[in-house]
Amino acid sequence: MDKLHDAAADRACVAPGEHLTDNDLKQEGSQPSNDVEDFAGEAAGHSKGEPVDVERLQSELAEQKAKAEEYFNRMVRLQADFDNFRKRTVKEKEDFFKYAAASLCEALLPVLDNFQLALAAKEQDQAKVIEGVAMIFRQLQEVLQKEGLTPVAAVGEQFDPTLHEAIMQEITDQYDENTVTAELRQGYYLKDKLLRPALVKVAKSGD
Repeated sequence: MDKLHDAAADRACVAPGEHLTDNDLKQEGSQPSNDVEDFAGEAAGHSKGEPVDVERLQSELAEQKAKAEEYFNRMVRLQADFDNFRKRTVKEKEDFFKYAAASLCEALLPVLDNFQLALAAKEQDQAKVIEGVAMIFRQLQEVLQKEGLTPVAAVGEQFDPTLHEAIMQEITDQYDENTVTAELRQGYYLKDKLLRPALVKVAKSGD
């Protein structure tokens, strides 16, 4: 194409006063330029193009479609697994809170049985009933201690408002001032947490 432009430019650049002869015009008109022939050949080549492999394209399309279906099915399975996991976790959490006291209740059943036996024998030997109640008390203490229940130290301890609740004062010389002299209701810890403070009587100086 550039060569065609160059040839046209050469004709346009004829010096003033010069004229092409009839022979020159006939020669140019009768002999087509090699550049024109080359351009025509290139255009014909592009118009034909390369043959398209339809089977290969169909095969690649089918392969990509199969992969897409596989990924979609995998995503569906993962979503289903996640939903099942979430439902199972929620149920386990609900069951945990619902039956959290099951082990403690199971441990207290023998204590309850012994109380029933003691009540059934109340009209018999009173000494044995008292002995049975004391045994049940010890049994109950053991069960609760295994769960982490421990008493708050009180009598003889310095009064601590975070552990003791003073409901009265006692003037006495047997204890230093502000010392717990008596425990009216026992306080308890559950492991490292205070469940309730001890109700106490506190010494006061008589001066």
